[in-house]
Amino acid sequence: MKKIILIAFCSMNFIFIDAQKHEFLEPPKFNEADLSKQKSALDENAPAEILYKSLHFNIDYNTGNLIKKAFYRIKIYDKDKAEDWLNLEIPLYQSGSDQETISKIKAFTYNLENGASVATKVDKSSKYKSKESKNYSITKFAFPNVKNGSVIEYQYEVTSPFLFIIPEILIESDTPSLYTEYVLDSPSNIAYNVNYTGFLNPKYREVDEKTMYGMNYRTYRFGYENLKGFKAEKFVNNDRNYRTKISAELHSTNFRELKLYSSSWEQVKQRLYENDDFGGELKKTKLAKENMPANIAGISDEIEKANAIFNYVKNTFTWNKDRGLYTEDGIKKMLETKTGNAAEINLFLVMMLREAGIKADPLTISTVSNGLINIASPNISNMNLVIAAIQTKDGFHLYDATAKQSSMDQLPPRDWNQFGILINKEKVQQLSMVNAKTSFTYLTAEAKINDDGSISGTYSDKDTGTYAMFAKENYDDNADKYKKQYKENFAIDFTNIDSKVLENGDFESTMKFSSENLIDKIGKKMIINPMLFLNKNSNEFDQTEERKYMIDFTSPFTRVKKIILEIPEGYVIEEMPKSKKIVTDDKEIEYSYIVEQKGNKLEATSTTKILSPNYPKEYYPAFKQIWGVASKQENQVISLVKK
Repeated sequence: MKKIILIAFCSMNFIFIDAQKHEFLEPPKFNEADLSKQKSALDENAPAEILYKSLHFNIDYNTGNLIKKAFYRIKIYDKDKAEDWLNLEIPLYQSGSDQETISKIKAFTYNLENGASVATKVDKSSKYKSKESKNYSITKFAFPNVKNGSVIEYQYEVTSPFLFIIPEILIESDTPSLYTEYVLDSPSNIAYNVNYTGFLNPKYREVDEKTMYGMNYRTYRFGYENLKGFKAEKFVNNDRNYRTKISAELHSTNFRELKLYSSSWEQVKQRLYENDDFGGELKKTKLAKENMPANIAGISDEIEKANAIFNYVKNTFTWNKDRGLYTEDGIKKMLETKTGNAAEINLFLVMMLREAGIKADPLTISTVSNGLINIASPNISNMNLVIAAIQTKDGFHLYDATAKQSSMDQLPPRDWNQFGILINKEKVQQLSMVNAKTSFTYLTAEAKINDDGSISGTYSDKDTGTYAMFAKENYDDNADKYKKQYKENFAIDFTNIDSKVLENGDFESTMKFSSENLIDKIGKKMIINPMLFLNKNSNEFDQTEERKYMIDFTSPFTRVKKIILEIPEGYVIEEMPKSKKIVTDDKEIEYSYIVEQKGNKLEATSTTKILSPNYPKEYYPAFKQIWGVASKQENQVISLVKK
């Protein structure tokens, strides 16, 4: 057990007060004075504040169940900006005949009326359960009678037969907290790896073996006071990676004999290959042989063959949006329906590649939204997607057949999360994942300036590579909202907006536009910014305090903005804008702005090149400087004078 504690906490230098003098799991009585509070002392602009938050996980030795208890008390200052707290959702997991159950739900809204507190209980009729997927249902309810100044309070208990994973708890949230505590109690013969990430030190800490519930238990207890809300930064893919959080996964049990579960990545690999919904599916090689396209045998080049197999799988089967490492209905069912989850599609891809004589293995990853894999704490729960990796003479290449626009080493944006775990039968291996392929964005406007000062033309917004997949995902989420963004972002009258995936996988939106507000007409002069509505009118790198986190773009990129303006007959350009080029010493960041007259047309082109997908925080001043130059250049105007 001492070794386990070392694994969990060797990277933390805790400064804490003796927890023996602090009472955990003792929620204070409701205090009417909280109803009179006008703002948070931790953040006067916070729309809500956590008064008390307690998460308690206890392994019941007698029943073998995991008991999850939660208690929250939240002060609402601005209900319109605290919507996340006004509706409670409690996920419940089930697998086969085993399922989690919820009980002891109590929820209230407290308000101050005529100088006294009045509690409104959440009615049973407001609670309902929805089926989210094969394995998850969610119990939901809304708090009644919430006003500015209300205090909401709820508690519940979930009984779970699933001991492998203790859910990850976010200690550092957007909402400031007066007190937050995390408690895990486990019998001494059921050991967990406790994964603590982040930079906050608990004020109260207790990690000890003691007699509890009539038996020897190992307890982990952390208490935090006066936590300010987490401050997000721009250009961070998932700031959850930087927040303080705690999770735990079963390490071992010792009932007469020691049984290991997540002691090493080799152990994780073994568990996956022994699982019917992972390793069991990979054994069904007959399915790969029976479905191999006839043309594959005639391809001799290894990469060409791998790409052909990938294209067959990608174009034949449709992802149902379910992630995970395990198949749900199985690969055989997927072959019948042509639809499957990520594991079914990509494990089948691995099988097909192996059948064709290519060295292929599953690569388990954690998607960007799921957070980084903690290499120091081997566990399956850290990962939520499986893709395919092949090894050739020039190294590893990656495939994800869940995305129709993807290709070799051109993965969906969600996949690029630094590294993955290669699940090879002989050995497990960590693979670094760097998105080296440049994404291009082409923003092109062709317009005619009319003699009355109005302007009309066409506009095209085209993305390639990773950014094309970004655009397609946003479009699929809500096509109307995606198209509406053009009018909202530019305040231009766009019409005939057409968004689609091109044959090569690029994503393009084309449209017409017109405006009477882009030109100032003064006597015989027209004053216009040649960048029209595409000028950079602000510096996105506007952070005044010191940068804390890495700058992440997901992909290297080149963005080209090109405007072609037809000058009205009888007008001449009085003075041309100044061109500019700026580049960092290491050539990593480059910006140029060029304006040229070609006959009766004016061409303005700005180009931004970024050579890497992400940068250390020390690059922030360089980005701030170059983005500032771009903003200055793109806000130059010209005068057209009538002869």
